[in-house]
Amino acid sequence: MIAVDTNVFIDALDADEPIKQAKAQQLLAQLCRGSGSAVLPWQVAGEILNNLRRSEAAGRVTAAEVESHLRTFLAMFPLVVPSARTFTTYFALHARFSLSHWDAMLLAACREAGVTTLYSEDLAAGTNYDGLTVVNPFV
Repeated sequence: MIAVDTNVFIDALDADEPIKQAKAQQLLAQLCRGSGSAVLPWQVAGEILNNLRRSEAAGRVTAAEVESHLRTFLAMFPLVVPSARTFTTYFALHARFSLSHWDAMLLAACREAGVTTLYSEDLAAGTNYDGLTVVNPFV
């Protein structure tokens, strides 16, 4: 199972960074064409919306574009919602790897969903978090 972190979705929209934008768009398109093994963690969807709302407040996108972008991303992959068990995994990951709160939450939710590969620029590429490996799509 594969998941993609927030930064990749946001970079796919960022025309100010054309190289990253192209790589992010290519990865998302590739995963959409894939075997259906990619998922969208609920936390990532929430973070995407938060980033889009900040862009709206800064006048870079409209409210209609916020909704359109989020709907597009939600349509790409099945949304997975964590359960209370995620917190048990969270505490173990947080302590063992000295992760930030939100990074540990994301990794715990991914582990619960059966994700083995997380595309992210924000976590240490190549690190294996108990069976979940981080891949930086921009290197």
